[in-house]
Amino acid sequence: MHDRNRTGYPPPGTSWWQATFPGFQALERKHPDLPMQPGHVLRREFEYIRHGTLSWFINFDVVSGQVIEPSWGPTRTEEDCLAHLKHLVESDPQATRWHIVLDNLNTHQSESLVLWVAEREEIAVETLGIKGKSGILCSMESRAAFLHDPAHQVVFHYTPKHASWMNQVEIWLSILVRKLLKRGNFRSLDDLRDQILAFITYYNRTMAKPIKWTYTGLSPDR
Repeated sequence: MHDRNRTGYPPPGTSWWQATFPGFQALERKHPDLPMQPGHVLRREFEYIRHGTLSWFINFDVVSGQVIEPSWGPTRTEEDCLAHLKHLVESDPQATRWHIVLDNLNTHQSESLVLWVAEREEIAVETLGIKGKSGILCSMESRAAFLHDPAHQVVFHYTPKHASWMNQVEIWLSILVRKLLKRGNFRSLDDLRDQILAFITYYNRTMAKPIKWTYTGLSPDR
């Protein structure tokens, strides 16, 4: 799916991004861990105090393997999604074309995204139809087809249903869970935010690299 040239990189001015919008809980352990001792593993308190959920917008650059321009907030609405993607595109004015890979969440195929792309492409709003009734805006399928148009400056690609694992950013999320969230202790939403941002900075500096797929598909006899 990645439109690369012989050097293994996208054509000049082309950016490939894979995005996801998860929510993470700020869970504080009710009691401190019992440290490791000779013959005993670390013992972790199973009861926790819930401090709420923080929604995140994560962008994964498939060329560098870095996480760039994340954002967060209490919600992940259609408006939040649009604001985040606008910020992502504005972060690199040198890029002439953006390819963004997403799953099939309804906010990823919204009226707001169609109107934004149409504005960038100087397409008249009156030609788009009416949401739920006619034209490009009629349904999620018609909106997705418009957003997937390769002639646009911002092109959206959608993973097949039940196959969001094909989005490489999901691999990064699994790293975040294993390295930070699974054993983390978060005393507030601000603490959760600060620890995730610190991990992203550390990851980009010390661990980031392009992901190389090893899965080759099922054998012919299966």
